[in-house]
Amino acid sequence: MAILKEIRFHGRGGQGVVTAANLLAMSYFNVGKYVQSFPIFGTERRGAPVASFVRVDDKPIRIRTQIYEPDVVVVLDSGVAEVVDVTKGLKKNGVIIMNTKKNPDEIKLGNRVATIDATNIAIKHRLGSTQAPIVNTAILGAYTKAVEQFGLEKLSLSSVVNTVRENVPAKPEENAAAVKEAYESTVF
Repeated sequence: MAILKEIRFHGRGGQGVVTAANLLAMSYFNVGKYVQSFPIFGTERRGAPVASFVRVDDKPIRIRTQIYEPDVVVVLDSGVAEVVDVTKGLKKNGVIIMNTKKNPDEIKLGNRVATIDATNIAIKHRLGSTQAPIVNTAILGAYTKAVEQFGLEKLSLSSVVNTVRENVPAKPEENAAAVKEAYESTVF
């Protein structure tokens, strides 16, 4: 039986941070888990740092607070780590998944790091523009691979792909393809 898992997403307004969290929660819900998904907003403008949260459990979730000690931190824009302490409260064996061209050993944020160049995957699949790619679905592919690799609450790739395909507001096949490519391209 799984215990409560908490995931915190960091990114910038316009990258799909809230949508990524919602799609992840729906993916877990679709395989029978109890979930919560909610954002926190400060200055609501494109490019401003944004956080969103997901809780997953096998039983109903009663806690209703922001996530202060996540099991997983997902960073959609590595530049956010320069202005926000993305590792704040991360559990001892927590996992960081970061959108970057760097290898995990170049990321000095912990020893359980996965990286993915979600930006280039989004551009390749024409998600957003080349100046403002929408990386949220690609990052979900990386999340799926990372939790499998690090032995956390496993989520099937097919659940994520199907959830994305059925719930994204535009380009469902391109988004599904981005999930699959990121899953295969994640580096540990």
